[in-house]
Amino acid sequence: MSNERLNVFIGEKRFVEDYPKVGIRPTIDGRYGGVRESLEEQTWRLAKSVAEFIEKNVYLPNGGKVKCVLPPRCIGGVVEARMADELFKKEGVGLSITVTPCWCYGSETMDMTLDIPKAVWGFNGTERPGAVYLAAVSAAHNQKGLPVFKIYGKDVQDKDDFSIPQDVQEKILKFVKSALAVSIMKNKSYLSIGNVSMGIAGSIVDPDFFEDYLGMRVEYVDMSEIIRRIEEKIYDQEEFERAIQWVRNNCKEGEDPNPPEKRVDRKKKDEVWEFVVKMAIITRDLMIGNKKLEALGYPEEALGHNAILAGFQGQRQWTDHFPNGDFMETILNSSFDWNGLRQPYILATENDSLNGVCMLFGHLLTNTAQIFADVRTYWSEGAIYRVTGWKPEGLAQNGVIHLINSGSAALDGTGQQEIDGKPAIKPFWEITEEEVRKCLETTRFCYANLGYFRGGGFSTKFVTRGGMPVTISRLNIVKGLGPVLQIAEGWTVELPPNVHEILDRRTDPTWPTTWFVPKLTGKGAFKSAYSVMENWGANHCAITYGHVGDLFITLATMLRIPVCMHNVEEERIFRPSAWSAFGTEDLEGADFRACKNFGPLYKK
Repeated sequence: MSNERLNVFIGEKRFVEDYPKVGIRPTIDGRYGGVRESLEEQTWRLAKSVAEFIEKNVYLPNGGKVKCVLPPRCIGGVVEARMADELFKKEGVGLSITVTPCWCYGSETMDMTLDIPKAVWGFNGTERPGAVYLAAVSAAHNQKGLPVFKIYGKDVQDKDDFSIPQDVQEKILKFVKSALAVSIMKNKSYLSIGNVSMGIAGSIVDPDFFEDYLGMRVEYVDMSEIIRRIEEKIYDQEEFERAIQWVRNNCKEGEDPNPPEKRVDRKKKDEVWEFVVKMAIITRDLMIGNKKLEALGYPEEALGHNAILAGFQGQRQWTDHFPNGDFMETILNSSFDWNGLRQPYILATENDSLNGVCMLFGHLLTNTAQIFADVRTYWSEGAIYRVTGWKPEGLAQNGVIHLINSGSAALDGTGQQEIDGKPAIKPFWEITEEEVRKCLETTRFCYANLGYFRGGGFSTKFVTRGGMPVTISRLNIVKGLGPVLQIAEGWTVELPPNVHEILDRRTDPTWPTTWFVPKLTGKGAFKSAYSVMENWGANHCAITYGHVGDLFITLATMLRIPVCMHNVEEERIFRPSAWSAFGTEDLEGADFRACKNFGPLYKK
């Protein structure tokens, strides 16, 4: 890295829409003449404390702070409820939290908007029946088919206590983070660059799924558009010069896996570097546009496609002739490039839109970069010992799963960032220059295996540091059932260097590796690492930093996507109150029944 300080792009506006705000709804007993007047101050202070807590603790994916909107008066009946609705529309509110310490008229004060997530915090105090209102309004929501998240503190508070208990804080954060993800996705695009890659099901892009479940649209661009823009120089040439110099200074080449007689010369490799850097710039422009293109005489191209997520087909029609998309996918999915630190651009390898959706979920829930990976191989402890002579120990003692893709993983996946001295993946605005340098120093860019990629390219090679808590996820579509989500919390693992080398070289040693072990429960799909591998529904997964399976589950309920496999402790799971009406013993079955009953969030 150069000694120049990195730019940090906080608050960047990429899309047509502004980021959603959080609507806080202070509801109150509407009876004047002593009742309402006695509750006004307490209700307002409680609502403001929630707003302050959210604005202090929740960040948007671009590093900006979330904004809360409160109506000018408490909501005691239908007219004030509608006044709040109209205000929230004007302010761009994408989710609502109703707050009250007292009894209110449930169906008169409730949020009746159809497609935004809703929660209610009923204050646990004995002076006024906030819990009674919570139960009544929850029943009204369920009866009207508008699922709501109930928030109720475990311990009784005094009426003049405006602090938010820890258990309430956790539920508020879980709800807000998940609901923001729902609202941010709405009206954005998935940009399919190319078509189906090698018959992979996830790259058979299903517009009905995106429209009905996510509120998104699907845009399609042929891969030839990238060639057109390269040949006609429809990109910021000044940025390209800066980018290629940054790459030369910071992206170190690794081994060339090709036999000597097939290797290309230095001139060809330099040409490929220039090509793949242009691919990255152009694909970003395709996603979100670039105002500089208008000055070049390309006003249509300057607009982009309002894409929060994209996928690149690549194989094989592209990669049999042109350099592959590995570098482009790596750098766009990372938290930094030649321009500095910035929000990742979520881009799926092989146009696997369903894996891309999981990457988008993970990014919006945690504000971090995501790792795209193949779920390649389960190595049992016996197989590892047979091949390497090393008896697995520690986290690896029950075997490991080899997560490795074709060289397109985000550089954040090296694990060279740290939180409290431990390997991590952080939001871009928390990453230091030294951590950027370490991510790049740890990575090698290896020339493509020409057996796989006849057009060449550069693949990312690194090994993820061990000891990171991570969550892997996958969305699949099953005929007759619809979309289902799989989640597995676990850890990254470091194998002894010689063991890693032996195992890694049995596949492609020029690709990035993450050794993963799931958290085992002894039940169902989580009896062993082998059973996790056996039950995984597709060839890819998305890797998200942290044990955040609970956030994925909360988000999935908002979208009405059932979770068919997870290892999240029951006490961490937060679903709408209506879910308990579908069963309290078989929670997995209840989730399926509830999602089927309420149907996709945006289906007309």
